[in-house]
Amino acid sequence: MLDKIVVTGMGIINSAGNDISSFWNACLQSQSNVSKVPERWNDYAKYNSGIWSPLPTIDYKGYGFGRIEIMQRDPVSLLAMIATQQALQQAGVETVIANEKKNQFSLDLAAHTRTGIFIGSGIGGAHSFLENQAFQMLSNTKKALMEDNVQPEVTKKLIHPPRVNPFSVSMLMPNSVSAAVGIKYSIRGINQTICQACSSGTTAIGQAYQAIKNGTLDFAICGGAEYLYDDYGGIYRGFDIARTLAQPSSDINIANRPFDRDRTGFLLSQGGSGILILEKESAAIKRGAEILAQITGYAETFDAYSMMSLEPSGGQIKSMIHHAMTDAQLVPTNIDYINTHGTGTKLNDQIESMIIEELFGQKPIINASKSITGHAIGASGAMEAVISVLSLQNQTTHPCNNLVNPIRDLNFVTEVKDQQITNVLSQSFAFGGHNSALILSAY
Repeated sequence: MLDKIVVTGMGIINSAGNDISSFWNACLQSQSNVSKVPERWNDYAKYNSGIWSPLPTIDYKGYGFGRIEIMQRDPVSLLAMIATQQALQQAGVETVIANEKKNQFSLDLAAHTRTGIFIGSGIGGAHSFLENQAFQMLSNTKKALMEDNVQPEVTKKLIHPPRVNPFSVSMLMPNSVSAAVGIKYSIRGINQTICQACSSGTTAIGQAYQAIKNGTLDFAICGGAEYLYDDYGGIYRGFDIARTLAQPSSDINIANRPFDRDRTGFLLSQGGSGILILEKESAAIKRGAEILAQITGYAETFDAYSMMSLEPSGGQIKSMIHHAMTDAQLVPTNIDYINTHGTGTKLNDQIESMIIEELFGQKPIINASKSITGHAIGASGAMEAVISVLSLQNQTTHPCNNLVNPIRDLNFVTEVKDQQITNVLSQSFAFGGHNSALILSAY
C-alpha cells in the first residue's frame, strides 16, 4: 500500500494575521485589513483604485533575524523564512544551530538530501530592484506626472541612489526566496522557486507532493511568498493601470467582493507567505508528528490563450480539475468544498463560477479567501491551501466576505457553521495562462 502524503505543519504571515491562530480567527470573523495606499504614492501617480491590504509592521529581529541577515535578504525571503519557522515548529521538527555567525540552522532529520524546498513567487525580489534604482525627473516632477498635457514632454533618467545594497543582485533574484530558506536550514535536497504568477504557491505545493509521491523526496517545505511594496508604488500602479483592482465606493471595506454582481476587481495585498510541511505518512507517524490533513491529488494545465485573460470556455481549467480528481481517485460528487481562485474581477469570476456549476452543481460549499486576505499574487494559492487544511481540521470555513448578490446560484458560504468536509478542491489561475489545483482530504 502506498504511503499517504500528509501535512504536518503550517505557517502563515498575511495582512489578516501573522500566525495560524490569529489568521484563522480573522478568517472566521471576516476581518479584512483594507486601507488607502501610502500617502507618498500619491506624489507619483493618480490611481483608479487607491486601496490595498497592507501587512502589519513586522519586527524581523523579533523573529530571530540578525542585522546582517536582514540587510542581505529581500522582504519576500524574510516572509518565507518566518512562515517556514512556524511550520517547522508545528511539525515538531527540531532545529539546531549549525553556524552561529551566519545564524544558520540544521534540521533534526535523517537525510537533508531527501528534504526539498518548493516555494512559489510571482515577482520574487522586485522590491530590492526598485529600492536600488531611482528615477530623476528632469522637469517639474509632480506637475508633469499629474497633468496629462505636460506628461509627453518629460524626460526620465535612470540613476543609482546614493547608496546601493551590495547584496541587491542576490536579493532580487526570484530563486533567492527558496534559496534563502535552504541556506537558513542547511537543506541540500531539491530546491525550486516556482514562478507562475498567481498560481505559483499552488503549483509549488503540487510539485512537492509529486516529488514525495514518486519517491524522489521524503520531506518537503513548500508554499508561496510575495512582497508587493515599493517606495514609489510602481508595482501597485501596474495592476491599477490594467484596471484589475477593486474600485472603492464610500466604504472601502466593501469594495472587495468576489462573485458578487457589483464586483469591480481584486484587493491587492502587500504580500505575505504561506508554508506547508509535507512528508510520508509512515515517517510522520514514526516521528510522532500530528497529521493535519493529506494531499490526495494535483494537476496543472496551460491555456495557451492570453497573457492576462482566462480562455472563455474554461476548457483547460475543466481538464485540470478532472486530472486532479483522477489523481485523487475521486469524482465530482466527492468534493465537499471548493476554495476558489475568486479574485473579484468580472471575467475571472464569471468563468470560474460557470465551470463550477457545470462540473459540480450546487453540492459543494464555495468561498473566496481573497475576499478576506486580498490577493497576494504568488503567495495566494499557498494561503488558500492553509485555509483548506484548517477547514478540514475544524469542519467549518469562512464566509464569502461582502457577497450580497451572487452572480450564480451556487452553494456560497454565507455564515460560519458546522460543515461535513472530507475533500477540498483548492484552485488557482494565473496571468500567462497557468492553472493548478490541489485536492486536500481529511486524515
